[in-house]
Amino acid sequence: MIKRHWIASYGLLPAEIDADRYPCVNGLLDDAMRRFSGKPAFHAAGEMLTYGDVDRLASALAAWLQQVAGVRKGDRVAVMLPNVLAFPIVFVAVSRIGAILVNVNPLYTARELEHQLNDAGARAIVVGNGSAATLADVIDRTRVETVITVGPDDIGGAAVRASGLCTFPLETVTLTTAITEGGRLSHEPVALDGSDLLLLQYTGGTTGLSKGAALSHRNLVANIEQFRAFTPNVQRPGEEVVVTAIPLYHIFAFMANFLSYFAIGAENWLIANPKQIDDFVDVLNLARPTIFFGVNTLYAGLASHPRLKEVDWSHLKLSAGGGSAIIDVVSARWKAVTGNFISEGYGLSETSPLVTFNPQFIDDFTGTAGLPVPSTDVMLLDDNGCEADTGEPGEICVKGPQVMRGYWEKPEANQQAFTADGYFRTGDIGVFDDRGFLRIVDRKKDMVIVSGFNVYPDEVEAVVTAFDGVAECACIGTLDARTGEAVKLFVTKAPGADVTEEALIAHCRASMAAYKVPKVVRFVDALPKSNVGKILRQALQNMD
Repeated sequence: MIKRHWIASYGLLPAEIDADRYPCVNGLLDDAMRRFSGKPAFHAAGEMLTYGDVDRLASALAAWLQQVAGVRKGDRVAVMLPNVLAFPIVFVAVSRIGAILVNVNPLYTARELEHQLNDAGARAIVVGNGSAATLADVIDRTRVETVITVGPDDIGGAAVRASGLCTFPLETVTLTTAITEGGRLSHEPVALDGSDLLLLQYTGGTTGLSKGAALSHRNLVANIEQFRAFTPNVQRPGEEVVVTAIPLYHIFAFMANFLSYFAIGAENWLIANPKQIDDFVDVLNLARPTIFFGVNTLYAGLASHPRLKEVDWSHLKLSAGGGSAIIDVVSARWKAVTGNFISEGYGLSETSPLVTFNPQFIDDFTGTAGLPVPSTDVMLLDDNGCEADTGEPGEICVKGPQVMRGYWEKPEANQQAFTADGYFRTGDIGVFDDRGFLRIVDRKKDMVIVSGFNVYPDEVEAVVTAFDGVAECACIGTLDARTGEAVKLFVTKAPGADVTEEALIAHCRASMAAYKVPKVVRFVDALPKSNVGKILRQALQNMD
């Protein structure tokens, strides 16, 4: 029996939420668009959409997808966009016709994109002009039948330049054309309930190639309600202002920045490229946010920028952090400028994502991931499979209405991912204190977290091993002042091979997103191994 000793720390917060408050996410979206029709919903690149605009444009796109492209309930539609106005339009349209959204990182290489599209069985894709050339390279090896492109001249156009001229082996259509044609049609209502899938959110899971965490409408409704229960003071209908610099294709921003604040009529300012720091600060000046979400890297970069002091932070009530551990020094620097400490949470793609969070009554940085959110059981299992005592480490295992159904079409992986009594094994190691606050102390998996993004050594090693002249390799995470962690690669060369660090890095950049590319490469004579020949990644930590 789970102790749930954290409930005593809740104070006046509810211990349970109603995961069926809305029968599906569409109910939440429709309610918001009706209530806040005339209010600004999204700003990006100098343009603005009201809630009514989103409703109208999404209805037209939904009709086109259904009546012209033939997308049906349960079909997978990939979306490969940065934070631009097109993103919410596309999501609402996809959700309305009962299709399943597949979030795709626009920075993916051809190899990564091909795997994800084929694994999901995507029939259609909406792609920004900056990623179109990558898609063109692989589309004839996928099942994609419909391509909708988003350029700077389209409705909510992508604020990035095309990556080069490309030719598709099938006819494409621009988002503007699809919406214009769909405006003369109507979409047929689709019956949905909480058990229907809404999202395939790709993650490495435990190891290897990325897997699609199959998230239902009920999963997302539940997590929105859980987050809302822990942050009642920043849930004023029609009054909150959010600045979204975390990519919307990341589950953290998708649930928290987008859906949870769309539900209450917030004004959302989308940042397509937070690395353009001066433009970012200009947006912060205009927006004067009440809520800000970020990963440690983002907070660190902003806190050290001299122009951050120009921003009027008097309206800011919540600074939330996730994706990777928030460093206490970073929170202190952020607070020195904004008056706000960073409230940290913990979650995964498989949990929609929120598992724990520091509730709003906490008045300073705790250095923990907070308390389990309402209606959530968290059990820490020791190496013997027994529940760890308070203060003792154990693998974090989670059960709750926000936990995924399983990985998309991966029955064997699902058997390993859940305990016999239905708890999802996160692979992370945590410790509960006597108040129920959870501290993440290690990762059972060998995952590396770079700027909040998961990097799985198996994938990096598979790419490196394919390089001519590499005999063996292994990678680990190493501390990095800018990104939290970085990938460190150890390589042994084949006899007589001439392999250079520069050539290896170039090879990796051609096959993986930039955050996965090793930052440090070390050539060694041999890799440490167990008696059965397994490479000991832990031993690599002790090698200079």
